[in-house]
Amino acid sequence: MTSRLDCEHEEGRSPGRDAQPGPEGKGECWAARHTLALLGFLGLAVEYSLRVNLSIAIVAMAGTSEVNATTNASLDVCPVRDNGTDPGGNHVEGEFAWDEETQGLILGAFFYGYTATNFLGGRLAEYLGGRLVFGLGSGLASLLALLSPLCARISTGLFVASRVLTGVSQGVTFPALNSLMATWFPPEERAKLGSFVYGGMQFGTIIGLTLSGWLCNSGFLGGWPSVFYVFGGVGLAWGVPWFLLIHDRPEGHPRISKQELDYIQGQQDTVKGVERVPIPWKAMVTSPPMWSSAIMAFGGSFGFYTLLTEMPTYLANIQHFNVKSNGLLSGLPYACMLCTTLAWGIVVDRLLAAKCLSLKGVRRISTGIANYVAALALIAMCFVDCNSSAAMVVLCISVGISGCVYSGSCLTEQDIAPNLAGTLTGITNTLGSATGFLAPAVAGAITMDNNKSIHAWREVFLMSAGILTVATSLYMVLMSVEVQPWNNPEKVKVETKLKIENGFAHNSR
Repeated sequence: MTSRLDCEHEEGRSPGRDAQPGPEGKGECWAARHTLALLGFLGLAVEYSLRVNLSIAIVAMAGTSEVNATTNASLDVCPVRDNGTDPGGNHVEGEFAWDEETQGLILGAFFYGYTATNFLGGRLAEYLGGRLVFGLGSGLASLLALLSPLCARISTGLFVASRVLTGVSQGVTFPALNSLMATWFPPEERAKLGSFVYGGMQFGTIIGLTLSGWLCNSGFLGGWPSVFYVFGGVGLAWGVPWFLLIHDRPEGHPRISKQELDYIQGQQDTVKGVERVPIPWKAMVTSPPMWSSAIMAFGGSFGFYTLLTEMPTYLANIQHFNVKSNGLLSGLPYACMLCTTLAWGIVVDRLLAAKCLSLKGVRRISTGIANYVAALALIAMCFVDCNSSAAMVVLCISVGISGCVYSGSCLTEQDIAPNLAGTLTGITNTLGSATGFLAPAVAGAITMDNNKSIHAWREVFLMSAGILTVATSLYMVLMSVEVQPWNNPEKVKVETKLKIENGFAHNSR
Protein backbone atom coordinates (compact mmCIF):
# COMPACT_ATOMS: atom_id res chain seq x y z
CA MET A 1 0.00 0.00 0.00
CA THR A 2 1.22 3.51 -0.77
CA SER A 3 2.24 5.78 2.07
CA ARG A 4 0.00 8.53 3.35
CA LEU A 5 2.31 11.19 1.90
CA ASP A 6 2.26 9.52 -1.50
CA CYS A 7 -1.51 9.20 -1.39
CA GLU A 8 -1.99 12.88 -0.71
CA HIS A 9 0.22 13.92 -3.63
CA GLU A 10 -1.00 11.43 -6.19
CA GLU A 11 -1.21 12.85 -9.68
CA GLY A 12 -4.52 14.44 -10.57
CA ARG A 13 -5.65 15.03 -7.02
CA SER A 14 -6.63 18.54 -6.09
CA PRO A 15 -6.80 19.70 -2.48
CA GLY A 16 -10.40 20.86 -2.76
CA ARG A 17 -11.59 17.70 -4.46
CA ASP A 18 -10.27 15.25 -1.91
CA ALA A 19 -10.64 17.34 1.23
CA GLN A 20 -12.87 15.61 3.73
CA PRO A 21 -15.99 17.36 4.98
CA GLY A 22 -16.31 18.29 8.61
CA PRO A 23 -17.86 15.84 11.03
CA GLU A 24 -20.98 17.96 11.24
CA GLY A 25 -21.81 17.02 7.67
CA LYS A 26 -21.88 13.30 8.27
CA GLY A 27 -23.04 13.20 11.88
CA GLU A 28 -26.68 12.25 11.36
CA CYS A 29 -27.62 8.60 11.76
CA TRP A 30 -30.31 8.90 9.09
CA ALA A 31 -30.60 11.84 6.73
CA ALA A 32 -32.72 12.72 3.69
CA ARG A 33 -30.01 11.55 1.29
CA HIS A 34 -30.05 8.14 3.00
CA THR A 35 -33.77 7.84 2.26
CA LEU A 36 -32.97 8.60 -1.38
CA ALA A 37 -30.27 5.92 -1.34
CA LEU A 38 -32.66 3.33 0.15
CA LEU A 39 -35.55 4.01 -2.21
CA GLY A 40 -33.13 4.27 -5.14
CA PHE A 41 -31.79 0.82 -4.14
CA LEU A 42 -35.33 -0.60 -4.02
CA GLY A 43 -36.30 1.13 -7.27
CA LEU A 44 -33.38 -0.41 -9.15
CA ALA A 45 -34.20 -3.76 -7.52
CA VAL A 46 -37.73 -3.56 -8.94
CA GLU A 47 -36.44 -2.55 -12.36
CA TYR A 48 -33.91 -5.35 -12.58
CA SER A 49 -36.36 -7.96 -11.36
CA LEU A 50 -38.66 -6.90 -14.22
CA ARG A 51 -35.70 -6.99 -16.59
CA VAL A 52 -34.27 -10.41 -15.74
CA ASN A 53 -37.40 -12.41 -14.92
CA LEU A 54 -37.86 -13.22 -18.60
CA SER A 55 -34.43 -14.91 -18.66
CA ILE A 56 -35.92 -17.60 -16.39
CA ALA A 57 -39.51 -17.46 -17.59
CA ILE A 58 -38.49 -18.03 -21.20
CA VAL A 59 -37.08 -21.44 -20.27
CA ALA A 60 -40.55 -22.43 -19.03
CA MET A 61 -42.35 -20.60 -21.85
CA ALA A 62 -40.33 -22.11 -24.72
CA GLY A 63 -39.23 -25.33 -23.03
CA THR A 64 -35.97 -27.24 -23.31
CA SER A 65 -35.09 -30.15 -25.55
CA GLU A 66 -34.05 -33.54 -24.28
CA VAL A 67 -30.47 -34.77 -24.53
CA ASN A 68 -29.82 -38.47 -24.90
CA ALA A 69 -27.31 -39.28 -22.16
CA THR A 70 -26.30 -42.55 -23.84
CA THR A 71 -25.56 -41.21 -27.30
CA ASN A 72 -23.70 -37.95 -26.67
CA ALA A 73 -20.65 -39.22 -24.80
CA SER A 74 -18.36 -38.67 -27.77
CA LEU A 75 -19.90 -35.33 -28.77
CA ASP A 76 -19.13 -31.75 -27.69
CA VAL A 77 -22.16 -31.95 -25.39
CA CYS A 78 -22.51 -32.47 -21.64
CA PRO A 79 -24.38 -35.61 -20.55
CA VAL A 80 -27.56 -35.31 -18.51
CA ARG A 81 -26.98 -36.24 -14.89
CA ASP A 82 -28.31 -35.43 -11.46
CA ASN A 83 -26.98 -31.96 -10.61
CA GLY A 84 -28.60 -31.98 -7.22
CA THR A 85 -32.01 -31.71 -8.88
CA ASP A 86 -34.72 -34.11 -9.94
CA PRO A 87 -33.13 -36.14 -12.76
CA GLY A 88 -36.45 -36.31 -14.51
CA GLY A 89 -37.06 -32.60 -14.23
CA ASN A 90 -34.50 -31.32 -16.72
CA HIS A 91 -36.81 -31.51 -19.74
CA VAL A 92 -39.49 -28.80 -19.86
CA GLU A 93 -42.45 -28.73 -22.23
CA GLY A 94 -42.99 -25.14 -23.32
CA GLU A 95 -46.22 -23.36 -24.22
CA PHE A 96 -44.60 -21.56 -27.17
CA ALA A 97 -42.66 -22.98 -30.14
CA TRP A 98 -39.79 -20.48 -30.08
CA ASP A 99 -36.44 -21.48 -31.58
CA GLU A 100 -33.09 -20.07 -30.39
CA GLU A 101 -33.17 -17.16 -32.81
CA THR A 102 -36.67 -16.14 -31.72
CA GLN A 103 -35.72 -16.42 -28.07
CA GLY A 104 -32.69 -14.21 -28.71
CA LEU A 105 -34.97 -11.62 -30.33
CA ILE A 106 -37.37 -11.71 -27.39
CA LEU A 107 -34.60 -11.44 -24.79
CA GLY A 108 -33.02 -8.53 -26.64
CA ALA A 109 -36.28 -6.68 -27.42
CA PHE A 110 -36.23 -4.84 -24.08
CA PHE A 111 -32.94 -3.19 -24.98
CA TYR A 112 -34.17 -1.78 -28.30
CA GLY A 113 -36.56 0.42 -26.34
CA TYR A 114 -34.14 0.94 -23.47
CA THR A 115 -31.43 2.22 -25.79
CA ALA A 116 -33.77 4.70 -27.48
CA THR A 117 -34.75 6.71 -24.39
CA ASN A 118 -31.60 6.98 -22.24
CA PHE A 119 -30.52 10.35 -23.58
CA LEU A 120 -34.07 11.66 -23.39
CA GLY A 121 -34.32 10.50 -19.78
CA GLY A 122 -31.14 12.31 -18.77
CA ARG A 123 -32.23 15.57 -20.33
CA LEU A 124 -35.78 15.34 -18.97
CA ALA A 125 -34.39 14.74 -15.46
CA GLU A 126 -32.37 17.96 -15.68
CA TYR A 127 -35.45 19.95 -16.72
CA LEU A 128 -38.38 18.17 -14.98
CA GLY A 129 -36.54 16.60 -12.06
CA GLY A 130 -35.22 13.07 -11.51
CA ARG A 131 -37.96 12.20 -9.02
CA LEU A 132 -40.76 12.46 -11.60
CA VAL A 133 -38.85 10.83 -14.46
CA PHE A 134 -37.57 7.88 -12.42
CA GLY A 135 -40.91 7.30 -10.70
CA LEU A 136 -43.06 7.41 -13.84
CA GLY A 137 -40.65 5.27 -15.84
CA SER A 138 -40.58 2.55 -13.21
CA GLY A 139 -44.36 2.67 -12.72
CA LEU A 140 -45.13 2.30 -16.42
CA ALA A 141 -42.70 -0.62 -16.74
CA SER A 142 -44.48 -2.35 -13.83
CA LEU A 143 -47.86 -1.86 -15.48
CA LEU A 144 -46.59 -3.35 -18.74
CA ALA A 145 -45.29 -6.39 -16.82
CA LEU A 146 -48.84 -7.11 -15.63
CA LEU A 147 -49.98 -7.18 -19.28
CA SER A 148 -47.10 -9.36 -20.56
CA PRO A 149 -48.72 -12.83 -20.24
CA LEU A 150 -51.76 -11.63 -22.18
CA CYS A 151 -49.53 -10.16 -24.90
CA ALA A 152 -47.51 -13.39 -25.21
CA ARG A 153 -50.64 -15.50 -25.66
CA ILE A 154 -52.14 -13.17 -28.26
CA SER A 155 -49.04 -13.16 -30.48
CA THR A 156 -45.26 -13.31 -30.37
CA GLY A 157 -45.06 -9.92 -32.10
CA LEU A 158 -47.23 -8.27 -29.45
CA PHE A 159 -45.09 -9.78 -26.70
CA VAL A 160 -41.94 -8.45 -28.35
CA ALA A 161 -43.61 -5.03 -28.61
CA SER A 162 -44.47 -5.09 -24.89
CA ARG A 163 -40.83 -5.81 -24.07
CA VAL A 164 -39.71 -2.93 -26.29
CA LEU A 165 -42.13 -0.60 -24.48
CA THR A 166 -40.88 -1.85 -21.13
CA GLY A 167 -37.40 -0.89 -22.28
CA VAL A 168 -38.65 2.55 -23.38
CA SER A 169 -40.10 3.08 -19.89
CA GLN A 170 -36.99 1.96 -18.03
CA GLY A 171 -34.60 3.73 -20.40
CA VAL A 172 -35.31 7.12 -18.83
CA THR A 173 -34.80 5.94 -15.25
CA PHE A 174 -31.09 5.26 -14.82
CA PRO A 175 -29.96 8.70 -16.10
CA ALA A 176 -32.66 10.30 -13.93
CA LEU A 177 -31.39 8.50 -10.85
CA ASN A 178 -27.81 9.53 -11.64
CA SER A 179 -28.95 13.14 -11.85
CA LEU A 180 -30.50 12.83 -8.38
CA MET A 181 -27.35 11.21 -7.00
CA ALA A 182 -25.16 13.98 -8.46
CA THR A 183 -27.42 16.47 -6.67
CA TRP A 184 -27.53 14.78 -3.27
CA PHE A 185 -24.27 12.81 -2.87
CA PRO A 186 -20.96 14.70 -2.41
CA PRO A 187 -17.93 13.10 -4.17
CA GLU A 188 -16.43 11.55 -1.03
CA GLU A 189 -19.70 9.70 -0.31
CA ARG A 190 -20.38 8.49 -3.82
CA ALA A 191 -18.32 5.31 -3.50
CA LYS A 192 -20.28 4.27 -0.40
CA LEU A 193 -23.79 5.58 -1.16
CA GLY A 194 -23.44 5.08 -4.91
CA SER A 195 -22.37 1.46 -4.54
CA PHE A 196 -25.29 0.89 -2.14
CA VAL A 197 -27.80 2.33 -4.62
CA TYR A 198 -26.32 0.33 -7.49
CA GLY A 199 -26.46 -2.75 -5.26
CA GLY A 200 -30.19 -2.65 -5.93
CA MET A 201 -29.46 -3.96 -9.41
CA GLN A 202 -27.88 -7.10 -7.98
CA PHE A 203 -30.56 -7.46 -5.31
CA GLY A 204 -33.28 -7.23 -7.95
CA THR A 205 -31.42 -9.70 -10.15
CA ILE A 206 -31.09 -12.18 -7.26
CA ILE A 207 -34.75 -11.91 -6.28
CA GLY A 208 -35.87 -11.87 -9.90
CA LEU A 209 -33.93 -14.98 -10.91
CA THR A 210 -34.48 -17.07 -7.78
CA LEU A 211 -38.15 -16.24 -7.23
CA SER A 212 -38.89 -16.56 -10.96
CA GLY A 213 -37.52 -20.11 -10.93
CA TRP A 214 -39.74 -21.03 -8.01
CA LEU A 215 -42.81 -19.35 -9.50
CA CYS A 216 -42.35 -21.04 -12.88
CA ASN A 217 -42.09 -24.41 -11.15
CA SER A 218 -45.21 -23.79 -9.09
CA GLY A 219 -48.84 -23.67 -10.07
CA PHE A 220 -49.30 -20.19 -8.62
CA LEU A 221 -51.32 -18.05 -11.07
CA GLY A 222 -50.54 -20.50 -13.85
CA GLY A 223 -46.78 -20.87 -13.32
CA TRP A 224 -44.72 -18.62 -15.59
CA PRO A 225 -47.36 -15.83 -15.85
CA SER A 226 -47.03 -15.27 -12.09
CA VAL A 227 -43.46 -14.06 -12.69
CA PHE A 228 -44.86 -10.98 -14.42
CA TYR A 229 -47.82 -10.48 -12.09
CA VAL A 230 -45.80 -10.59 -8.87
CA PHE A 231 -42.98 -8.27 -9.91
CA GLY A 232 -45.32 -5.89 -11.71
CA GLY A 233 -47.45 -5.54 -8.57
CA VAL A 234 -44.42 -4.94 -6.35
CA GLY A 235 -43.20 -2.24 -8.74
CA LEU A 236 -46.48 -0.32 -8.53
CA ALA A 237 -46.42 -0.55 -4.73
CA TRP A 238 -42.85 0.86 -4.60
CA GLY A 239 -44.02 4.03 -6.35
CA VAL A 240 -46.07 5.18 -3.35
CA PRO A 241 -43.19 5.88 -0.90
CA TRP A 242 -41.02 7.15 -3.76
CA PHE A 243 -43.38 10.01 -4.62
CA LEU A 244 -44.18 10.72 -0.98
CA LEU A 245 -40.63 10.87 0.40
CA ILE A 246 -38.25 11.87 -2.42
CA HIS A 247 -37.55 15.43 -3.58
CA ASP A 248 -35.40 16.75 -6.42
CA ARG A 249 -33.20 19.15 -4.46
CA PRO A 250 -32.02 19.46 -0.85
CA GLU A 251 -33.22 23.06 -0.53
CA GLY A 252 -36.73 21.97 -1.61
CA HIS A 253 -37.01 19.07 0.85
CA PRO A 254 -39.51 19.87 3.65
CA ARG A 255 -37.92 17.53 6.20
CA ILE A 256 -34.19 17.97 5.62
CA SER A 257 -32.15 19.10 8.62
CA LYS A 258 -30.15 22.33 8.52
CA GLN A 259 -27.06 20.24 9.29
CA GLU A 260 -27.47 18.12 6.17
CA LEU A 261 -28.48 21.06 3.98
CA ASP A 262 -25.37 23.04 4.98
CA TYR A 263 -23.19 19.98 4.35
CA ILE A 264 -24.48 19.43 0.81
CA GLN A 265 -24.49 23.12 -0.10
CA GLY A 266 -20.91 23.37 1.16
CA GLN A 267 -19.99 20.97 -1.70
CA GLN A 268 -21.58 23.18 -4.37
CA ASP A 269 -18.63 22.99 -6.77
CA THR A 270 -18.82 19.20 -6.97
CA VAL A 271 -22.57 18.52 -6.82
CA LYS A 272 -25.28 19.41 -9.33
CA GLY A 273 -26.41 23.02 -9.18
CA VAL A 274 -29.86 24.51 -9.64
CA GLU A 275 -29.16 25.98 -13.07
CA ARG A 276 -29.88 24.10 -16.28
CA VAL A 277 -26.71 23.81 -18.32
CA PRO A 278 -26.77 23.75 -22.16
CA ILE A 279 -24.98 20.78 -23.67
CA PRO A 280 -21.43 21.80 -24.71
CA TRP A 281 -21.25 19.29 -27.54
CA LYS A 282 -17.82 20.20 -28.91
CA ALA A 283 -16.08 20.25 -25.53
CA MET A 284 -17.85 17.06 -24.48
CA VAL A 285 -17.07 15.07 -27.63
CA THR A 286 -13.39 16.04 -27.46
CA SER A 287 -13.08 15.26 -23.73
CA PRO A 288 -10.89 12.20 -22.95
CA PRO A 289 -12.70 11.50 -19.62
CA MET A 290 -16.01 11.45 -21.49
CA TRP A 291 -14.57 8.96 -23.97
CA SER A 292 -13.28 6.81 -21.10
CA SER A 293 -16.79 6.62 -19.71
CA ALA A 294 -18.34 5.81 -23.09
CA ILE A 295 -15.83 3.06 -23.88
CA MET A 296 -16.20 1.50 -20.46
CA ALA A 297 -19.97 1.63 -20.69
CA PHE A 298 -19.94 -0.35 -23.93
CA GLY A 299 -17.24 -2.86 -23.02
CA GLY A 300 -18.38 -3.47 -19.46
CA SER A 301 -22.03 -3.79 -20.42
CA PHE A 302 -21.30 -6.27 -23.20
CA GLY A 303 -19.83 -8.79 -20.76
CA PHE A 304 -22.46 -8.04 -18.11
CA TYR A 305 -25.45 -8.46 -20.42
CA THR A 306 -24.02 -11.57 -22.05
CA LEU A 307 -24.07 -13.28 -18.67
CA LEU A 308 -27.30 -11.63 -17.46
CA THR A 309 -29.39 -12.76 -20.42
CA GLU A 310 -27.61 -15.99 -21.40
CA MET A 311 -26.62 -17.56 -18.07
CA PRO A 312 -30.00 -19.29 -17.51
CA THR A 313 -29.81 -20.74 -21.03
CA TYR A 314 -26.24 -21.92 -20.43
CA LEU A 315 -27.17 -23.58 -17.14
CA ALA A 316 -30.24 -25.24 -18.68
CA ASN A 317 -28.69 -26.44 -21.95
CA ILE A 318 -25.05 -27.10 -20.99
CA GLN A 319 -25.15 -28.03 -17.30
CA HIS A 320 -28.76 -29.35 -17.52
CA PHE A 321 -30.24 -27.76 -14.42
CA ASN A 322 -34.03 -27.75 -14.26
CA VAL A 323 -36.04 -24.52 -14.16
CA LYS A 324 -36.31 -24.23 -10.37
CA SER A 325 -32.61 -24.93 -9.76
CA ASN A 326 -31.73 -22.75 -12.75
CA GLY A 327 -33.33 -19.73 -11.08
CA LEU A 328 -31.59 -20.34 -7.76
CA LEU A 329 -28.18 -20.93 -9.33
CA SER A 330 -28.51 -18.06 -11.82
CA GLY A 331 -29.07 -15.76 -8.85
CA LEU A 332 -26.08 -17.04 -6.86
CA PRO A 333 -23.38 -15.08 -8.80
CA TYR A 334 -25.40 -11.91 -8.31
CA ALA A 335 -25.62 -12.58 -4.58
CA CYS A 336 -21.81 -12.63 -4.62
CA MET A 337 -21.85 -9.41 -6.65
CA LEU A 338 -24.17 -7.70 -4.15
CA CYS A 339 -21.89 -8.64 -1.25
CA THR A 340 -18.84 -7.39 -3.16
CA THR A 341 -20.55 -4.14 -4.14
CA LEU A 342 -21.55 -3.25 -0.59
CA ALA A 343 -18.34 -4.45 1.10
CA TRP A 344 -16.03 -2.77 -1.42
CA GLY A 345 -17.95 0.49 -1.15
CA ILE A 346 -17.37 0.52 2.62
CA VAL A 347 -13.68 -0.38 2.22
CA VAL A 348 -12.88 2.41 -0.25
CA ASP A 349 -14.92 4.88 1.79
CA ARG A 350 -12.66 4.12 4.78
CA LEU A 351 -9.53 4.39 2.61
CA LEU A 352 -10.67 7.76 1.31
CA ALA A 353 -11.44 9.00 4.82
CA ALA A 354 -7.98 7.88 6.00
CA LYS A 355 -6.39 9.57 2.95
CA CYS A 356 -4.71 6.30 1.93
CA LEU A 357 -6.19 6.60 -1.55
CA SER A 358 -7.18 9.54 -3.70
CA LEU A 359 -10.48 9.67 -5.53
CA LYS A 360 -8.64 8.88 -8.77
CA GLY A 361 -6.93 5.91 -7.15
CA VAL A 362 -10.24 4.55 -5.91
CA ARG A 363 -11.85 4.78 -9.34
CA ARG A 364 -8.89 3.12 -11.10
CA ILE A 365 -8.36 0.30 -8.60
CA SER A 366 -12.08 -0.45 -8.36
CA THR A 367 -12.48 -0.62 -12.14
CA GLY A 368 -9.30 -2.66 -12.66
CA ILE A 369 -10.13 -5.28 -10.04
CA ALA A 370 -13.70 -5.59 -11.27
CA ASN A 371 -13.01 -6.02 -14.95
CA TYR A 372 -9.58 -7.65 -15.27
CA VAL A 373 -10.44 -10.37 -12.74
CA ALA A 374 -13.85 -10.88 -14.38
CA ALA A 375 -12.15 -11.29 -17.78
CA LEU A 376 -9.78 -13.92 -16.38
CA ALA A 377 -12.72 -15.78 -14.88
CA LEU A 378 -14.53 -15.76 -18.22
CA ILE A 379 -11.44 -17.29 -19.83
CA ALA A 380 -11.43 -19.91 -17.08
CA MET A 381 -15.01 -20.81 -18.08
CA CYS A 382 -13.55 -22.31 -21.25
CA PHE A 383 -11.89 -25.06 -19.19
CA VAL A 384 -14.70 -26.17 -16.85
CA ASP A 385 -16.34 -28.33 -19.53
CA CYS A 386 -19.14 -30.38 -17.92
CA ASN A 387 -18.06 -29.85 -14.31
CA SER A 388 -21.16 -28.04 -13.07
CA SER A 389 -19.66 -27.24 -9.65
CA ALA A 390 -16.58 -25.64 -11.21
CA ALA A 391 -18.77 -23.72 -13.64
CA MET A 392 -20.77 -22.20 -10.77
CA VAL A 393 -17.64 -21.27 -8.80
CA VAL A 394 -16.06 -19.51 -11.80
CA LEU A 395 -19.32 -17.74 -12.68
CA CYS A 396 -19.60 -16.53 -9.08
CA ILE A 397 -16.05 -15.13 -9.26
CA SER A 398 -16.60 -13.45 -12.65
CA VAL A 399 -19.91 -11.83 -11.77
CA GLY A 400 -19.17 -11.31 -8.08
CA ILE A 401 -15.93 -9.37 -8.48
CA SER A 402 -17.65 -7.06 -10.97
CA GLY A 403 -19.36 -5.39 -8.02
CA CYS A 404 -16.23 -3.30 -7.43
CA VAL A 405 -16.98 -1.31 -10.59
CA TYR A 406 -19.79 0.58 -8.84
CA SER A 407 -17.13 2.43 -6.85
CA GLY A 408 -15.19 2.97 -10.07
CA SER A 409 -16.11 3.79 -13.65
CA CYS A 410 -19.86 3.85 -12.95
CA LEU A 411 -19.40 7.15 -11.10
CA THR A 412 -17.46 8.92 -13.87
CA GLU A 413 -20.38 11.01 -15.12
CA GLN A 414 -21.10 12.34 -11.63
CA ASP A 415 -17.40 13.08 -11.09
CA ILE A 416 -16.54 14.96 -14.26
CA ALA A 417 -19.78 16.95 -14.81
CA PRO A 418 -22.34 16.83 -11.98
CA ASN A 419 -24.49 19.51 -13.68
CA LEU A 420 -24.79 17.25 -16.72
CA ALA A 421 -24.74 13.87 -14.96
CA GLY A 422 -28.17 12.92 -16.30
CA THR A 423 -27.30 13.83 -19.88
CA LEU A 424 -23.88 12.13 -19.78
CA THR A 425 -25.37 8.98 -18.25
CA GLY A 426 -28.03 9.06 -20.96
CA ILE A 427 -25.31 9.10 -23.62
CA THR A 428 -23.04 6.45 -22.09
CA ASN A 429 -25.93 4.24 -21.03
CA THR A 430 -27.26 4.37 -24.59
CA LEU A 431 -23.98 2.81 -25.74
CA GLY A 432 -24.02 0.32 -22.88
CA SER A 433 -27.65 -0.68 -23.27
CA ALA A 434 -27.17 -1.29 -27.00
CA THR A 435 -25.14 -4.32 -25.93
CA GLY A 436 -28.29 -5.60 -24.23
CA PHE A 437 -29.63 -6.66 -27.61
CA LEU A 438 -26.26 -7.07 -29.32
CA ALA A 439 -24.90 -9.48 -26.68
CA PRO A 440 -27.79 -12.01 -26.73
CA ALA A 441 -28.05 -11.69 -30.51
CA VAL A 442 -24.34 -12.48 -30.97
CA ALA A 443 -24.46 -15.26 -28.37
CA GLY A 444 -27.59 -16.64 -30.03
CA ALA A 445 -25.90 -16.57 -33.44
CA ILE A 446 -22.81 -18.37 -32.09
CA THR A 447 -24.87 -21.07 -30.35
CA MET A 448 -27.71 -21.20 -32.90
CA ASP A 449 -26.63 -24.38 -34.68
CA ASN A 450 -26.12 -26.25 -31.42
CA ASN A 451 -26.91 -24.47 -28.18
CA LYS A 452 -25.64 -27.51 -26.26
CA SER A 453 -22.14 -27.28 -27.74
CA ILE A 454 -19.39 -26.59 -25.20
CA HIS A 455 -17.17 -25.22 -27.99
CA ALA A 456 -19.79 -22.65 -29.03
CA TRP A 457 -20.13 -21.36 -25.47
CA ARG A 458 -16.33 -21.10 -25.20
CA GLU A 459 -16.44 -18.62 -28.08
CA VAL A 460 -19.07 -16.58 -26.23
CA PHE A 461 -16.95 -16.41 -23.06
CA LEU A 462 -13.70 -15.55 -24.88
CA MET A 463 -15.37 -12.80 -26.91
CA SER A 464 -16.77 -11.19 -23.75
CA ALA A 465 -13.40 -11.41 -21.95
CA GLY A 466 -11.56 -9.77 -24.86
CA ILE A 467 -13.98 -6.85 -25.16
CA LEU A 468 -13.89 -6.29 -21.39
CA THR A 469 -10.07 -6.24 -21.27
CA VAL A 470 -9.65 -3.78 -24.14
CA ALA A 471 -12.31 -1.40 -22.80
CA THR A 472 -10.84 -1.38 -19.29
CA SER A 473 -7.33 -0.68 -20.57
CA LEU A 474 -8.53 2.32 -22.59
CA TYR A 475 -10.46 3.61 -19.58
CA MET A 476 -7.32 3.52 -17.41
CA VAL A 477 -5.51 5.78 -19.88
CA LEU A 478 -8.28 8.33 -20.49
CA MET A 479 -10.11 8.59 -17.15
CA SER A 480 -10.26 11.55 -14.74
CA VAL A 481 -12.14 12.49 -11.57
CA GLU A 482 -11.78 16.25 -11.92
CA VAL A 483 -14.85 18.38 -12.66
CA GLN A 484 -14.41 19.42 -16.29
CA PRO A 485 -14.55 23.11 -17.34
CA TRP A 486 -17.53 22.41 -19.61
CA ASN A 487 -19.58 21.37 -16.57
CA ASN A 488 -20.43 25.09 -16.27
CA PRO A 489 -19.85 26.81 -19.64
CA GLU A 490 -21.15 30.18 -18.43
CA LYS A 491 -18.64 30.24 -15.58
CA VAL A 492 -15.83 29.50 -18.06
CA LYS A 493 -16.99 32.39 -20.27
CA VAL A 494 -16.98 34.81 -17.32
CA GLU A 495 -13.53 33.67 -16.17
CA THR A 496 -12.16 33.97 -19.70
CA LYS A 497 -13.61 37.47 -20.04
CA LEU A 498 -12.05 38.53 -16.74
CA LYS A 499 -8.66 37.17 -17.80
CA ILE A 500 -8.84 39.10 -21.07
CA GLU A 501 -9.85 42.30 -19.28
CA ASN A 502 -7.09 41.89 -16.68
CA GLY A 503 -4.55 41.23 -19.41
CA PHE A 504 -5.68 44.30 -21.32
CA ALA A 505 -5.46 46.48 -18.18
CA HIS A 506 -1.97 45.14 -17.43
CA ASN A 507 -0.76 45.89 -20.96
CA SER A 508 -2.21 49.41 -20.76
CA ARG A 509 -0.07 50.12 -17.72
